[in-house]
Amino acid sequence: MRDHEPDDTRFLGTAELVDVPSVAVVVDVMRAFTVAPWAFAQGAEKIVLAGSLDDALALKARHPDWLTLKDGPAAPGFDLVNSPGLLRSVDLGGRTVVQKTTAGTVGALAVKEASLVLCASFAVAGATARLLRTRSGDSVTFVVTGEDGQADEDLACAQYIARRRAEHGADAGEFVRRAAGSRAATELAEGVREGVHPDDVALCLEVDRFPFAMVASLEDSLMVLRPRTPQPVG
Repeated sequence: MRDHEPDDTRFLGTAELVDVPSVAVVVDVMRAFTVAPWAFAQGAEKIVLAGSLDDALALKARHPDWLTLKDGPAAPGFDLVNSPGLLRSVDLGGRTVVQKTTAGTVGALAVKEASLVLCASFAVAGATARLLRTRSGDSVTFVVTGEDGQADEDLACAQYIARRRAEHGADAGEFVRRAAGSRAATELAEGVREGVHPDDVALCLEVDRFPFAMVASLEDSLMVLRPRTPQPVG
């Protein structure tokens, strides 16, 4: 399906990036960028994307009030795990969250020099597409972060956002079905991955749960993610 998108749209794995995109949409459905909008919904002010676990812990050491979040099981020095089901009951009012994951945060940091970096999942797909329509003259690179660019849940979501960018009323059905049948969804449902809530897969497949997109930009050398509600176009 990569061949049926507009000419100004690319779908690349993180390792395939060889130039600085104009506009980059970094997709991690299961689970980094489903967790991130849940963090904002729970009151987080911003999310700092860390390059490594050591970087996350160093930030925590400098800012003891910041909360650290990682993939997998709970670990010393980390306050939260990368699960939307677990995060939705946590009060994050006004807090800064430092997020380090295997794929999503890596992809975002790889395109930090782009003029616009959006981090996305099905949960924020519509708002992401609306924000992209405000940059109609720019080419868009979708960074498919999972499984070296082969994760079907991330590719399906990226293609859905691209379709929504071009067609306001595009149907999500086929894309969500592909994501539901992905290896990541199976591993989460079967408990292969650690730090998982039983509702994680269902939460990752919710379309347009939140009305905002998520913009990542450099602030004092840190890649910081913040919510942005796009204005209506036209």
